[in-house]
Amino acid sequence: MKRMNIGLLGIGTVGGGVFELLKLNTQEIQRKTSTDIKIIVVADKNISRAKEIAGTSIEITDDAFKLVEDKKIDVIIELIGGTGIAKDLVVKAIENKKHVVTANKALIANFGNELFELAKKNNVTLAFEASVAGGIPILKSIREGLAGNKIEWVAGIINGTTNFILTEMRERGISFVKALSEAQSLGYAEADPTFDIEGIDAAHKLTILASLSFGIPMSFKDVYVEGIKTLEQKDIQYAEELGYRIKLLGIAKKRDKGIELRVHPTLIPEKRLIANVNGAMNAVVVKGNMVGPTLYYGSGAGAFPTASAVVADLIDISRSSKVPSYGFENSKINVIPIYKIEDVICGYYLRFRVTDKPGVLAEITKLFGDKKISIDAMLQKEPQEQESEADIIMLSHLAVEQEINSIIHAIEALAATVGKVIKIRLEDLSK
Repeated sequence: MKRMNIGLLGIGTVGGGVFELLKLNTQEIQRKTSTDIKIIVVADKNISRAKEIAGTSIEITDDAFKLVEDKKIDVIIELIGGTGIAKDLVVKAIENKKHVVTANKALIANFGNELFELAKKNNVTLAFEASVAGGIPILKSIREGLAGNKIEWVAGIINGTTNFILTEMRERGISFVKALSEAQSLGYAEADPTFDIEGIDAAHKLTILASLSFGIPMSFKDVYVEGIKTLEQKDIQYAEELGYRIKLLGIAKKRDKGIELRVHPTLIPEKRLIANVNGAMNAVVVKGNMVGPTLYYGSGAGAFPTASAVVADLIDISRSSKVPSYGFENSKINVIPIYKIEDVICGYYLRFRVTDKPGVLAEITKLFGDKKISIDAMLQKEPQEQESEADIIMLSHLAVEQEINSIIHAIEALAATVGKVIKIRLEDLSK
């Protein structure tokens, strides 16, 4: 039986999960690989914690750079996170001819292009299944299971924290602030939740999904990002009345002249399976031109789901799998224009408040007619007692965003309009 020696950088939640998984499933992994995969060195700043998890039979060090140069080690697992020292360690490991497995979505989204090139130059593998959607094998599905398809679009709930918050807001009728506080108390959200609630974490993951789906370089800087912190409880309720759910989606869509790359709150018809993915779970829909829409669902974070993806990469390396990093031959990676958000085409939810008087609705519908944009559905709420203002909610058919924006400006300029128009994008996700 072959032996594959592993050096583990970081033995926190996920690192501990990897260690435990390899221990619990040793026989199953050996049956599948004829390889004895062993962690032999762990690097962590917290030596005492590392010893508690790994025991006394494994070498523990606080010198990560010494570990990546250790000649006994065949594969480095990087679970430190971030794009500072983690990048330096991955580069050094690759330069030392070691395969690398990482769960670091920020690293891949920002520096994947140069790291893949470095790995190719040194004839080693840089594997990153765990960087997107935790235990869901979504990258492997795109690169291998759907390899015979031309991918047309990808849409995913790829941040469990925001999905938990939106689920709580819908099911319990609570505010964003209260739902976030509960997410923090349960450990779903960090003390500083910025990366999650502002959509940055989802944008990192979408960058990777888009690259593998369309054979383009990692383009994180080109992703349009909008988070959930401005969502109001009433919009979630109104969407429900109209037969929709609001989810934070990462969307990558191929069009004739380029690709849409966007992360934002999105209305989805409640009959879609992905609209019913609740709590901290993840789900990704991938549309192939031959297979149609396919759904992948599961735990997007946590010790064992993420460890499952890390170990899957280790198994691929032990089998000498030669699937290209992007899923496309390196010479065939194309730079394709990324659409600006103003040029995106989708449906729209618009909510605005107007003075309740005759003729207002006719003025507003004329604005849509002048742009030749159809109204798909409408709600007109009755004014509250002793009030003279009412909410109007409209859903549009497909339209170019800049056309919708011009309608919004015109609505806001009407004498009857009170305040700003709220806009949320809408996707059908059926074809």
